Amino acid sequence: MTALTDTEFHVLAEYAHDYFGLNLKEKRHLIENRLNSLLLKRGLSSFSALYQILIKDANSDLVSEVADRLSTNHTYFMRESRHFDFFREQVLPELKARAKNRDLRIWSAGCSSGQEAYTLAMIISDFFAGQKGAWDTRILATDISSRSLAQAREAWYGTEDLDRLPAAWRKVYFTRPEQGKSRVLDSLKNEVIFRRFNLLEEHFPFAQKFQVIFCRNVMIYFDTETKRQLVKRFYEHTAPGGYLFIGQSESLNWENIGYQYVIPSVYRRD
Repeated sequence: MTALTDTEFHVLAEYAHDYFGLNLKEKRHLIENRLNSLLLKRGLSSFSALYQILIKDANSDLVSEVADRLSTNHTYFMRESRHFDFFREQVLPELKARAKNRDLRIWSAGCSSGQEAYTLAMIISDFFAGQKGAWDTRILATDISSRSLAQAREAWYGTEDLDRLPAAWRKVYFTRPEQGKSRVLDSLKNEVIFRRFNLLEEHFPFAQKFQVIFCRNVMIYFDTETKRQLVKRFYEHTAPGGYLFIGQSESLNWENIGYQYVIPSVYRRD
């Protein structure tokens, strides 16, 4: 196992902060443990050699792999279910009443392996039922981790994970279990567009504003200023009357953020 020097830890922690928004300045062992196998895989003799390659090409596959290893992607179906209840009972009726051109614009930011996005898609499908064909209800789901996005696109989930879902959903939206796993049916998979995206991009490349943004349990890894800047960009890309959902362990306690508090961890742009 290659040892991580003090200097290497400092520069890699700064790199993780600047490029991925991750606050790892007290996570020396995490950096050392998660990147050691990458050194071996790439035939690199030191963390300094890894760093030099990273700073030479910000778009290389190596950058993506480092992001995969340093970011924590943990999620499951129906996580923080109160949000989904509010989305179904409050948000969707509002959007149905006022959405122009029958076009919903919903973003699952930091979607990890896809459970959040697919849950939203199932709720939307149930809500619109026979009217759904007249609406554009596709969901944009983004993450910095290529590995998590690959899992989301494959859409195979263990039966234990699916136990959290209503039996009707398991029957209607998933294949029959195969060796302890079920796959999301194509009819639902087609409702989610997965893209790799770094939330620290200075400018978001979206032409239209979103009516709903879910960014839950992502900002817990960011420092205060990074959170503030990200929320500012979210606000700029939220349509008037649109909602921002964050993790239930997170809060926006700053002045002049633009959003108005609705319920814990749910905010609305006037």
